[in-house]
Amino acid sequence: MAHAALTGAVPADGAVVNAPPTSLSLSFSEPVSPLVLRLVLPDGRTRALETFVLRDRTLEIAAPGDLGAGTHVLVWRVVSEDGHPVAGSTIFSIGSPSSAPQVAGEAVDWPVRTALWLARIAMYAGLFFGIGGLFAVRWLMPGGADGMPIIKAALVLGMSATAISLGLQGLDALGAPLSGLTDRTVWKAGLGTRFGLTVLVLSFAFLLAIATASRTIAAGRAASLVAIVAASVALALSGHASSAAPQGLMRPAVFVHVVMIAVWIGSLLPLACALRRGGDAGRQALGRFSRLIPFCVVALTAAGLLLAVVQVGEFGALFSTAYGNVLLAKTALLAALFLLVAFNRWMLTRPAERGEQGAARRLVRAVVVETMIVLAVFAVAAAWRFTPPPRALAFAAVEPVSIHIHSDKAVAEIAFTPGRAGPVEVSATILAPDFTPVTPKEVTFVLSSPQAGIEPMRRKAALQSDGAWRASDVVVPVAGQWRVRVDILISDFELIRLQDTVEITR
Repeated sequence: MAHAALTGAVPADGAVVNAPPTSLSLSFSEPVSPLVLRLVLPDGRTRALETFVLRDRTLEIAAPGDLGAGTHVLVWRVVSEDGHPVAGSTIFSIGSPSSAPQVAGEAVDWPVRTALWLARIAMYAGLFFGIGGLFAVRWLMPGGADGMPIIKAALVLGMSATAISLGLQGLDALGAPLSGLTDRTVWKAGLGTRFGLTVLVLSFAFLLAIATASRTIAAGRAASLVAIVAASVALALSGHASSAAPQGLMRPAVFVHVVMIAVWIGSLLPLACALRRGGDAGRQALGRFSRLIPFCVVALTAAGLLLAVVQVGEFGALFSTAYGNVLLAKTALLAALFLLVAFNRWMLTRPAERGEQGAARRLVRAVVVETMIVLAVFAVAAAWRFTPPPRALAFAAVEPVSIHIHSDKAVAEIAFTPGRAGPVEVSATILAPDFTPVTPKEVTFVLSSPQAGIEPMRRKAALQSDGAWRASDVVVPVAGQWRVRVDILISDFELIRLQDTVEITR
């Protein structure tokens, strides 16, 4: 499942063209950056395509000038705006179809995917237990060093996982196996994605926290604040929310969500250590924690709900998409966590603050259970790396598909909006062969689907103020390959007919 979906190709997927195309193009549902472009020729040989221009969401590629007759496969691998690699291929034939070249399918590389997932979990653990824990010790428990060995171990783990994630991102971007991790090209590819910026900023946060973990209280306070802010900014720089609209709201929501989680989760282990040691320091730390954390939980919940509403879009997507399924699993774990937190707050916190040792011991055990649930939440949330949000899928579903028809008498740019079966709007821009404007007397769209046994349907188009010809009363009843003909009445004595095929999705 793609994060950026292919919405159109020229030549269209499955099209048969009379002459070799001078250029190829791929259009996507969001901006992308190309990683690999190659053309598989009818004899099975592969040609790298290195000359291209990126225009917003369309990738225009210069075609080799010596293409022969037969079936060709355009293989592409790009990285979407949210930092995730997407791959696919389209087929077109010159003259007539031949036996299609064999192209390996996009198989899931489970070792790389598993390594990415584990690295993401370790990165979360390092951020929230390490950077968040250091912040908690410096600001909620000043003068104490409870839990510092665990915090330092978490910081080293997070720094290591963040560094290795860059190489794993490069492997995933290029479709390379785990054995390619030592290749410099792989690391360069990882750095070139949006996730590369996240790695740089997050590495700075980890290094700052590690370097100042043993400093004086004053210096440590300032450094821990900078580290937690930098780490939260890092996670807002890439991922699903980085490409969602409105970004002026979504990225701050990610920032708030991460900061509040870091403060809350980072406090758990130092608090458990302080309570286990006993004394006034532990009770004071518990008092500060119990007063602050409700505000953190409210803020992170509000930010999380906002992110979920934007990414999921509609209620049914919770059950019909992999992203929604992951969200449901995370929500179930959070419900269990909040129930335990409520029990701790209302049943154990006040007795523990009064110095009751039994309540303090039970609270320590409860914090350990909370930590285990949090790790499970990290494991589930890390799976989002491989699932496109429903809002991206919905956007791709309503994107138009377009075809370009060029003859020696006229040129037509035709678009179907949306590019799926059902009610659609068909529009065309008609130009002369030299791409100068031309105004026909009449334009008619003729649609048919021989595969589905649907005979030609004629729909007259109306001229719009922008110069396009548009027919709104069109229904494409079934998905599949449709034959599109444009009848262009230039004058009472001249009729030009252009024809091509377009792929309509479900």
